[in-house]
Amino acid sequence: MKNIEQAIQFAKILVQVSSRPIICYYRRELVVENKADASPVTIADRQAEEEMRRLIMRQYPEDGIIGEEFGHHQPDADYQWVLDPIDGTRSFISGVPLFGTLIALTYRKKPILGLMNLPILKELLIGTPQQTTLNDKKVMMRERTRLSDAVLLATDHLHIRKYQNAKNFEDLITQVNFYRTWGDCFGYYLLASGFADIMVDAITAPWDSLAIIPIIQGAGGIVTDYKGNDPVGGTSLVAAHPSLHQQVIEILNA
Repeated sequence: MKNIEQAIQFAKILVQVSSRPIICYYRRELVVENKADASPVTIADRQAEEEMRRLIMRQYPEDGIIGEEFGHHQPDADYQWVLDPIDGTRSFISGVPLFGTLIALTYRKKPILGLMNLPILKELLIGTPQQTTLNDKKVMMRERTRLSDAVLLATDHLHIRKYQNAKNFEDLITQVNFYRTWGDCFGYYLLASGFADIMVDAITAPWDSLAIIPIIQGAGGIVTDYKGNDPVGGTSLVAAHPSLHQQVIEILNA
């Protein structure tokens, strides 16, 4: 097994090099292209991923890479670095600082390390299944035993209508304290740091989810797919404190 502390230190270097083009292009006039799935991409996304891939290939030539912008490299390797250079590109191109870079390390498809860097806010979450830190200080999800006290977040209400059961989600909204669309990786940041309680993503890709899993687990939360199953290999995410998670899954799938 790879030494996890060494992997964390290397991943911090990936954070540094990916931040440079992102900060450089933030709130600048950019050409925005639409990919095949209609999601936007910019030169900042591509340069940030290129920089990370270059360093991984040099430092760990035997490892694989799964990147949102440039696909797979050595897909059969035991260790895979999973990269989302800008999770929340729509926020980025709109000048909203609630986006981040996601970096996961998986071993035989199981995520063992996740990083979430919010470069404009200067916040760095590092999670393993055992512990999550925010700027090197341990963080935990807050405990909520009643849905009526909980803050619910989601990335995109329209995605829930398109991919999941909208009525069930609206039933969940009526049972929580309040609901906001502070989504993408920023929603999970709020959960892990103790400022929100439930996060729902109706549709996800591996680069969206694999870094999130150890971050939420290390902060004492539960993360599954929409049906309550193992999120690894799934196409959706639901994260919450253990005292709420099962209730949330039952409502979403009523």
